[in-house]
Amino acid sequence: MSRSVLVTGGNKGIGLAIARRFAKAGDRVAVTYRSDPPEGLLAVRCDVADPEQVEQAFKEVEQAHGPVQILVANAGVTRDQLLLRMTEEDFTTVVDTNLTGVFRVVKRAARGMIRARAGRIVIISSAVALRGETGQANYAASKAGLIGFSRSLARELGPRSITVNVVSPGLTETAMTAVLSDELKEKMAGETPLRRLAQPEEVAAAVEFLASPEAAFITGAVLPVDGGAAMGH
Repeated sequence: MSRSVLVTGGNKGIGLAIARRFAKAGDRVAVTYRSDPPEGLLAVRCDVADPEQVEQAFKEVEQAHGPVQILVANAGVTRDQLLLRMTEEDFTTVVDTNLTGVFRVVKRAARGMIRARAGRIVIISSAVALRGETGQANYAASKAGLIGFSRSLARELGPRSITVNVVSPGLTETAMTAVLSDELKEKMAGETPLRRLAQPEEVAAAVEFLASPEAAFITGAVLPVDGGAAMGH
């Protein structure tokens, strides 16, 4: 049966791969974007750092597709910098988008899910949340916060048959990594047991599984899709 799916930051990279996978399965898929809306999907402009834009985006999606039944919270930003060079704005901007932004969209989606006594929430974290990375203290802190946030909500929303899970990708082959030098990508791949980067479709497959009927008894989980990069953390 077709479901109403919303993927934040679904206009490129991992988010777009997730959105396309749900659409291919026959679901009614909407994505949020800040620039460059994708073709073939319902695209609503939204900066998750702005509560008013979040509210407006949900209204547009609900009008077109009905209440959101599956939320994939994927929108995020980076402002990499070594600690002593990192500004207050570098830190707070990343946390407000990557962590507080997820709070905003999850809280809004949960209203309809609680009424329906059903729903799936999948939050995209990162292997960096578990293993850390030089120059990414702000990003790692925001992504690590998502794990505690998700597990708390898994307990809170579980009695209403709403599952909350985390997918934690490693370095993934996207436009963001395409700008890296071949030498740097080889070094990063070399730190991964499988010796390669992830493909966006591999992350999307994990998200699709957690939203499937087969995963109805999985909640509060952190599913790594990182080739073993954060293994043991």
